[in-house]
Amino acid sequence: MKVLCDIYRSPKKEGMYLYVDKREGTARVPKNLLELFGSPQHVTTMLMTPERKLARANADKVLQEVRVQGYYLQMPPVADSEMREIALKNSKLQR
Repeated sequence: MKVLCDIYRSPKKEGMYLYVDKREGTARVPKNLLELFGSPQHVTTMLMTPERKLARANADKVLQEVRVQGYYLQMPPVADSEMREIALKNSKLQR
């Protein structure tokens, strides 16, 4: 499966990115998430394939989430070891 993805960065949180299908844009992204994310700032458009190498995300997972829920939210890296341990225990932060 291949998807042409638009990638946006958050003006509110350094390291937070939103991947969406270019054809749909942010139409399927929940309004409350967009409010927290801030006005999306376009970074690039990329052909996403399962084999694609990404710096901080798994391309296959990105594709799956874009297809199922309409977006993939890449969270910033965890800052310290204590927070990293909490993040590993919290499935909501493992996206």
